[in-house]
Amino acid sequence: MPLDTFLALVLFAFTTSITPGPNNMMLFASGVNFGFRRTIPHMLGIGVGFFSLLLGVGLGLGAVLHTVPIVYTVLKFAGRAYLVWIAWKIGTSRSLSEGEGAVKPMAFLSAAAFQWVNPKAWVMAVTAMATYTIADVYFASVLVVGLVFAAVNVPSVSTWAGFGSALREWLSDPVRLKWFNISMAVLLVLSLWPMLK
Repeated sequence: MPLDTFLALVLFAFTTSITPGPNNMMLFASGVNFGFRRTIPHMLGIGVGFFSLLLGVGLGLGAVLHTVPIVYTVLKFAGRAYLVWIAWKIGTSRSLSEGEGAVKPMAFLSAAAFQWVNPKAWVMAVTAMATYTIADVYFASVLVVGLVFAAVNVPSVSTWAGFGSALREWLSDPVRLKWFNISMAVLLVLSLWPMLK
């Protein structure tokens, strides 16, 4: 892969990973509600799940979705429904979780599986594979795209959990927390807007 293409890929991976979207809104809320340490499995699940999605798209799943568009439509609706459900859970949360209570942060496997129905993740994966793979060395370039995202994604998304964790003390006030969680739920739902087209 030429150096200019590689650098463009790194920039694309960074900007798409760190900008607001469903994953980052959920991590921000999780950092506030559960703290950074308890959000780590969620962050790692995003990284592994997105890496597997990238490889799946690069190795032919994207072509299947293009050939059988109903599968993509079902995935889009499933992803949207799941995001609305998560937004509801965030919006109705009213207390910070200090320990192992009934409310828990998203688990590693749930976060990894979510990438397969996350509309922004699909847009990112399809765009990355369509833009940054090279026909002459296709399989190697698919792996390079996946590895670049793996290296950039987790540090990028962890900043959102870190910001949320930093706000825990300020948001320990129940009224502030209530309005924060409602705001995060609304933003999570609004993050679907660009993908409704």
